[in-house]
Order: sequence, then C-alpha cells, then structure tokens
Amino acid sequence: MEYGFIDFLKLVGSLGLFLYGMKIMSEGLQKLAGNKLRNILTAMTKNRVMGVLTGILITALVQSSSATTVMVVSFVNAGLLSLIQSIGVIMGANIGTTVTAWMISFFGFGKFSISALSIPLMGVALPLIFSSKSRNKSLGEFIFGFAFLFMGLDFLKGSMPDLQNNPEVLLFVQNFTNMGLLSTLFFLMVGTVLTIIVQSSSATVALTLIMAVQGWIDFPSAAAMIMGENIGTTITANVAAIPTNLSAKRTAFAHLMFNVTGVIWMLFVFKHFVQLVDNIVPSFASVHPSGITSFVTSLSPDTYSQITTLSRAELTPELAALQDQYHTYQSATSYGLSLFHTLFNITNVALMIWFVKLYEKICLTLIRPKKGEEEDEEFALQYISTGMASTAELSILQAEKEVEVYAARVKKMFGFVKKMTNLKNNDKKFLKLYNRTEKYEDISDRMEVEIGSYLSKVAEGKLSDQSKERVRSILRSVTEIESIADSACNIARHLKRKMEAGVEFEESMVENINSMYELLDEALDNMQNLLKNQKITESDPVNSRHIESSINEKRNLLKRENVENLDQKLYSYQNGVFYIDIISECERMGDYIINVIEALEKKQN
Repeated sequence: MEYGFIDFLKLVGSLGLFLYGMKIMSEGLQKLAGNKLRNILTAMTKNRVMGVLTGILITALVQSSSATTVMVVSFVNAGLLSLIQSIGVIMGANIGTTVTAWMISFFGFGKFSISALSIPLMGVALPLIFSSKSRNKSLGEFIFGFAFLFMGLDFLKGSMPDLQNNPEVLLFVQNFTNMGLLSTLFFLMVGTVLTIIVQSSSATVALTLIMAVQGWIDFPSAAAMIMGENIGTTITANVAAIPTNLSAKRTAFAHLMFNVTGVIWMLFVFKHFVQLVDNIVPSFASVHPSGITSFVTSLSPDTYSQITTLSRAELTPELAALQDQYHTYQSATSYGLSLFHTLFNITNVALMIWFVKLYEKICLTLIRPKKGEEEDEEFALQYISTGMASTAELSILQAEKEVEVYAARVKKMFGFVKKMTNLKNNDKKFLKLYNRTEKYEDISDRMEVEIGSYLSKVAEGKLSDQSKERVRSILRSVTEIESIADSACNIARHLKRKMEAGVEFEESMVENINSMYELLDEALDNMQNLLKNQKITESDPVNSRHIESSINEKRNLLKRENVENLDQKLYSYQNGVFYIDIISECERMGDYIINVIEALEKKQN
C-alpha cells in the first residue's frame, strides 16, 4: 500500500487545521455577537417552537452545535433557562448545525473551491487582527478561521488515500457494505466513534463528504455515518454537564435521548429515506449522488490521477469532459448528504417537538440526586420573564416577588458557608459546599443583571412618582442583596484559604464566629419578612437597627479579644488574620442587610 505513516500524519494535520479553523471562526463570531446571542437565547424561548427557532439561529451563526448545547447547559446551570426550554433549543441546534455541511458543499466541492482564496483572505484579515478595536479583531479572527477551515478541507481531500492507487481500501470497506441493516449499523457506529474522537460533528461531516466524493463509501453508508455523527456530537454536552447541577445534566441527557430516538426511528425507514434524497438531488444537481462510487471505480488509475490533479487547460477534451462529470458527481454527492442531514433533522424535530414534556419527565425520572443528597433547585426566574407584563404596576409587583425569591436564595447560600465553618479541613464535604457557594454566587450575579434589566425596561414606560420610587427601591435592594451574596462568598474564600494554609480554628474561635452567624441569621430573617410583607411598621426600623448595632458591637468585642489573645500567644498570628477577616466580612454583611431595609423604608415614605 502506497500510504505510509507520514501520509497519515498529513491527514491528521489537515483535520487539525480544519478543526482549528472551525474553532477560531466560531469564537470570532461569538465575540462579534457579544451578549446578543445570550439575550436571544433567554428572550426567545417562551414556547417550544420559539426555542427550536432560537437553536437554529444561534447554531447557524456560531457554526457549532456543540457551542450552542454547551451554552444551553451553562444557562440551565445558572437558572436562566428551564429544562423544558433547553430541550427546544437543543432540537433547533441539530437543524442549525446542518448549515455547516451546506457551506462545505457549496464552497468546498464545487467547480470553484474557496480554498484558492484562503491565503488572500488571510491577507485581508491580518490588519484586522492587529487592530486596537476588539470588534475588528473578532472580525479578523472570523476571516482567519474561515480561511483555515477551507484550507484544511483542501488538505484533507489531498491527504485521503485515493482508490486507484490504494484499491485495498475499497476492498476493506466493501467487506462492510451490502449487508443490509448490519452495514447501516456499522457505518452508524463509525460516524459516532469518529465524532466522539474528533469532538466536532462538522469535522466528521467533512470527512464523510470526502470519503463519499472519492468513492470510498457508497451514498447510503455515508448517510448512516451522518446519523452516527448526530449521536457522537451529544457527548460534548454530556462532558460539559459533568460538573454542573442536576438540571444541566438532565439537559445534556435530553440531547442524547433526542438524537438516539431520532436515529432509531430513522433505521426503520432508512432505505426509503435515502432513496427519496437520491431522487430529489438530480432536480438541481443533474445526477444521482448514489452514482459516485461506480463512476470513480470505472476510471483507470491514470485517468483518475489526471482528472484529479491537472487543471482543465492541461487535459484533452475527453478528459476535460470526464473531469466535469466527476465534479458534477462530487457536487451531487455532497449536496445529497447535506440534504439528507437537513431533512433528517427537520423531520426528527417535527416529530419529537410534540413530546418535549415526555422528555422532561423521563429526564427527571432517570437522573435523580444521589442518596442522601438534596435535589438541586432549578434557578430560573420565577415571577418575571424577558417579555414585558401588561401594565407597569404588575411588572413592579412581579419584580418585588422576584427580589423576595432572590433574598431566600442568598440566605440558602449563607447556610452553605455556616456548614463549611464547622467542618474540619480534611472533610470531603468542604469542597463540595465551597463549589455550591461559588455557583450560587454566579447565579446571584446573573439574577442582579436580569432583575435590573427588567426594571430598566419598566422604567422606560410612563410611571407615577410613587412607582418610580418603588423601582428605585427595588434596584437598590437588588444591588445590596447581591453584595450580601458577595460577602457570603468572601467568607467561603477565607475559609478555603485557611484550609489551604493547613490552619485549624480554635474551638472558641468557631463558637465566636457561630455567634456572629446567629445575629446575621436574625438580620436576614427580619429582612426576608419585611420583603415579603412590603410594609414597615414604626417598630421595624428600630428592631432592624438594634440587630445591626448588635453585629457591630460583637465585631468590636471580638477584635479587642483577638488582640489580647495574640498578645498571650493563644494562637498563631496567621490564624488570627483568617479569623478577623471572617468577623469583618460578617459585619459588612450586616451593613448590606440594613441597607435593604432602609430602601424599603424610603419607598414606603
């Protein structure tokens, strides 16, 4: 066989260039779009149809279903999308990813290949890469990625062993063809495994197209590989979901279940579906895509070499005609596989969209918390949505309800910190609680933005003076509640640094910190009650300030005691630093709590 190890490395390197181009192009587009994609994702998922359309749009833009599904998993993890919303977006992503196959077909396998423009395109992009404007840099990255992608595709075509010089390749592949369902299952598995290895369905589609247009595999086998790639691409989302919460894991599993179910029903009608596509393609590509294998194998090695390596001007009229015919078959095959990919995904979505709630139930049933673990709360906004309510008054009321939920979540986050404080450094639960605290901090940041953005839209309408004051009060409350979450996270970080330093608190220190926590719990409960009632009596501010004053006095007392204890060398200076940092952060949290109550008081007055 005239295909050595160096040739194989060229193939792998070409695939690497293709993947790198896809990555750079996708990242450049995402940077260009900025937060618009995220806004689209959260705004356009009110129902399953809108969710599907959103998935199509975003995946077509970023050229990566993996990027979309990973984004969806992270949004579910952050509570910005519910499980049922995410399933619709993922369905749409499956359709959106077929745009890549069409792009490769149009620009990579026609009579004119865009790879010829790759180097000039890089020349255009170079000045943009060195621009001081981030938007120009992102555009330059996109153009570079686009050029790399088609340059890699061109190298891939040249690196594949051709059948004429390596007939044993065809003999090997033919061992797995003409076996009916077994052949389909074999190439389905090949497509799945290739996509898992390469971690890009777009790259595997490109490989499949090249294998098909060079006559390696027949049209039905290539179509089976395309179906396998649909399953393989779900692995990326499932890997991304490993460190996330249960809702995100369920989203990734829904992606896998949706694609596997689609492949299962397709296996029953596969032969007829492929025949349908094979009959449609000649209407716009002159020939049947299924004819590519017999055409290539009918050519002599010398003829094949000439029509694939020489330019049209260097060929005889007879060979030029054969070259035209070969290009026609190439185009028809690539269009046929792209059409199969698109029709399969559209049909699958059209069938499965009616079973979204069933998918949700199956995911909730199969993916459950481990024994002894609590169910992760699904952190979607409960009372407000990205769409506006019918009246400004109702919108403000919804925002007030959401702030109440926000405060409860921050209180729950503080509960993790209290548990961490009472654990020893070597306790396995410590890092788990720390990770949950950090996750809640991320959620807190996003909730502040979501509620704030919602109220900004409300404020754009015509509001009474009283309503304007309510909006200002809610905005201030949201900012202060987010600061409470920051303080809780800061305490967790102090505890983690203490653990990393190998320092253990004295029992008296832990008791003093817990006594501070008790005062903060009292302050947080008081704040939650006032947020719930939205009415402040004459005694409420007095009571609230009394609690805040108790926190300040406790902080001052513990600071004085710490100085005396250090003088007596009851514990190390380093231990004292971690201890006082936590006490000071608790006092700051008390300040943020009283600020929320003052905002409520001002609104009422």
